[in-house]
Amino acid sequence: MSENHGRHAAEPTERTVAGTTLVTPRGELDLLTSPVLSRRLDVLTADAFPDLVLDLRAVPFIDCSGLRALCRARRRALSRGGRLRLITRSPALLRVLRHARLTGVFELLLRLPAELDAAARPAVGEGPRP
Repeated sequence: MSENHGRHAAEPTERTVAGTTLVTPRGELDLLTSPVLSRRLDVLTADAFPDLVLDLRAVPFIDCSGLRALCRARRRALSRGGRLRLITRSPALLRVLRHARLTGVFELLLRLPAELDAAARPAVGEGPRP
């Protein structure tokens, strides 16, 4: 856990495209910050057939409480007929997943799925989306 004990976790950003919700947490997911993400994921996995993609590329560190939040969200999504995918290229995060024996549990992606990536890009001649 980092030495910055006074920080507060910001709400993760999210957007939904064609029934898939992209959630983007930023910063460390640890004992102090993972409850914010966990509460939001509980809301997003409350209904039937949740389809979540967690973009973890802006997460430099995760501890066991962060892993617990991810595992809980996955379990809730699957129990409701949905799925949870993780985007990461971080060797550190992949190492943590491997040591926790979770690499085969989560569906891991290196980049945004095409449908989410296309929705994020402005059309030709448009400016950036708000």
